[in-house]
Amino acid sequence: MNRILIVEDDQEIAMLERDYLDIEGYETVLVSNGQDAVREALQGEYALILLDLMLPGCNGYDVCRLIRDKVDVPILMVTARSESVDKIRGLGLGADDYIAKPFDPAELVARVKAHLSRYARLTGGAAERQDVITIGDVRILPQSWKVYKGGQEVKMPNREFELLKFLAENPNIVFSKERLFEAIWGYDYVGDSATVTVHIGRVRDKIEDDPSNPKIIETVWGAGYRLNRT
Repeated sequence: MNRILIVEDDQEIAMLERDYLDIEGYETVLVSNGQDAVREALQGEYALILLDLMLPGCNGYDVCRLIRDKVDVPILMVTARSESVDKIRGLGLGADDYIAKPFDPAELVARVKAHLSRYARLTGGAAERQDVITIGDVRILPQSWKVYKGGQEVKMPNREFELLKFLAENPNIVFSKERLFEAIWGYDYVGDSATVTVHIGRVRDKIEDDPSNPKIIETVWGAGYRLNRT
């Protein structure tokens, strides 16, 4: 059974999320503040985390920052704040999706299912060969969902890994932000191509020798991005 961590300080909303997920057969655990969220996320074994943004003590941004590189599961931010800058900040910290309050519980469940399905395909659902993609001192292991730079493993949340893998499997081709958004996030994702820019920046920070002067993932001004691979 998939266990889901619900981080929400509004008891009514937390119960609503729990009830709808319970109906679908998910096991849920509720916490109401950021400190408990960090401890539970790092110690428990969860398939997905629903994370409220406005929390007492330690907000959702801080929680995401503290757990993202240590917990490779989908993180869905649930919040009343809907400004683009808030979404971009959350996605930049490694959140996989952003659901604005008030929300349709059926949509919430659908998003949870979609992310769990995508995560399962990434981490173990495929039967492909364990091909290793090598780009300089960067190695990408598609089946085991791992990235190494200079022999050291680099932790990447699922969207970052999908983006890097897509570019690495289609090297030397320029892709627009819109095309990358469609390929990685899909038509039904609520967001825009600015999300791509945020994630490209995060990937560069982890694989480039000098992220301010990238050589692997190059910006082609006015066109998009290209992964250079000889």
